[in-house]
Amino acid sequence: MVEAYYTCLHCKDKRVRILTIDGRQYTGTITNVDYQNVYLRPDGRGVVRTSAFRPGFYGNQILTLSLFTLLAIALI
Repeated sequence: MVEAYYTCLHCKDKRVRILTIDGRQYTGTITNVDYQNVYLRPDGRGVVRTSAFRPGFYGNQILTLSLFTLLAIALI
């Protein structure tokens, strides 16, 4: 897990694609890293979902991913 921490730290403020051990894929910019988590701002290129009851906007969301679940990180 130490290697994942330093890899994510090296990629901080850069656009990356992250693959987790459960097969999920995330694309965005790493905003912060601590010894247990990586914080990713997803790309704003996704579909903005809205509804009559709850409008949605993905612009300022930050995803928290556990370093334990990371399988691969690639700069893009």
